[in-house]
Amino acid sequence: MAKSIRRPSRPAKSTAAKRTENVAANPRRKKVAKSARAKAPKAAHKVPKPWTEAEVTEAFRRFRAANPEPKGELEHLNPYTLLVAVVLSAQATDAGVNKATRSLFAVADTPSKMLALGEDKVRDYIKTIGLYRNKAKNVIALSEKLIAEFGGEVPRTRAEIESLPGAGRKTANVVLNMAFGEHTMAVDTHVFRVGNRTGMAPGKTPLEVELNLERVIPSEFMLHAHHWLILHGRYTCLARKPRCEVCIINDLCRWPEKTV
Repeated sequence: MAKSIRRPSRPAKSTAAKRTENVAANPRRKKVAKSARAKAPKAAHKVPKPWTEAEVTEAFRRFRAANPEPKGELEHLNPYTLLVAVVLSAQATDAGVNKATRSLFAVADTPSKMLALGEDKVRDYIKTIGLYRNKAKNVIALSEKLIAEFGGEVPRTRAEIESLPGAGRKTANVVLNMAFGEHTMAVDTHVFRVGNRTGMAPGKTPLEVELNLERVIPSEFMLHAHHWLILHGRYTCLARKPRCEVCIINDLCRWPEKTV
């Protein structure tokens, strides 16, 4: 009797494998699939209309009328204590910094007095501030550098201030503006939010927003501009629940989600 030969059965192909074979056999299917994805509707993204020069002028005219002489909220006694306060304010609130520095500046308002106090005691004064250990090191280090390289005085250029331990571009801009009357724009989280949300000076980075604000704000407002924008962001254009109903520039603002 002849023996029957049983051929081994082929494993069933997966759905993914079948699709691959179909596309390989018919390349046109791949093009059709790509075309379909390309035609899929995307969420509309409208770029807000840029502010006109007249609108920017009007916004700052209103800020000036409401608060002719805005002041920074960091308490200080001189350019040196201002510099120290700004360095300490990184990732901290002005109120929290002020609470710590009132007693610190009462005993150390110059670089030499701060060095005499020493890092351990500085740390004790500022221990209620976030990152206080590293900040105490920076305060001592920048005090040493001020004495060694700048005669104990706060320098008056951005590059020199940025060379100090713990000081960056924002610190330099604040000190140059508040201590020396320079037309600089310090961009903190509030200014960054206002510049982007209102559409006045959008940018992906603080530096972009800074340069855009300097470009659009008329010179007559630049001395106080960063204070007006900080205060506006801190008390009106809040991060989570902006108070659009009391905003003095709500008719100029380009934010599509404003509530007025």
